[in-house]
Amino acid sequence: LKDAITSAVQQSAKPIAAFDADGTLWQNDLGEALFHYQIKKKLVPLPADPWRHYEDLKVKVSHEVAYLWLAQINNGVPIDTVRLWAREAVEAQSPVPMFAESQEIIRHLKRLNVNVYVVTASIKWAVEPGAALFDIAPENVLGIKTKIVDGIVSNVQDGPITYRKGKVEGLLQATDGIAPLFCAGNTEGDLPLLESATHLRLVMAGSD
Repeated sequence: LKDAITSAVQQSAKPIAAFDADGTLWQNDLGEALFHYQIKKKLVPLPADPWRHYEDLKVKVSHEVAYLWLAQINNGVPIDTVRLWAREAVEAQSPVPMFAESQEIIRHLKRLNVNVYVVTASIKWAVEPGAALFDIAPENVLGIKTKIVDGIVSNVQDGPITYRKGKVEGLLQATDGIAPLFCAGNTEGDLPLLESATHLRLVMAGSD
């Protein structure tokens, strides 16, 4: 695989790679981990049965609405506080069960000066601490988010819902329309992202 990546990079003027997060870089779901942390610590106003409400949104309305809601519950909270909660949620499950194969691939891509993005259907802020473990900067984490006004989280959607085709839309917005040469994912929801790769696609299969 490393040889194939090297060859693909040599054919690209601005090489870009994109990885799904949960199930591709690590075993667990960092977006839901933050939600569990917020429930446990009673950090934001929530319905009486917040997890059931979230699951009902996915089933009865749509995944997109449910995923956006996980960002919207932070309405009125300083973004620095939300990011602190995200770091604490990750630290609470330390060590994060990262996939060594993904770590090595990303190291190889970075040695080749490839711009590596994480594209997730989780909220962006929840995934940033996990991406940092792979030396990926927050600005290269593309996830669901709401607008930040004067440092405070709002409930207004900001950018595409990075789920299914929205993953490709979000990535191309970030790269000024440059398609990735390599993509990795682990679920059917990642299929459009995988199909957007110009050279290589990697389907991950983790075990519990």
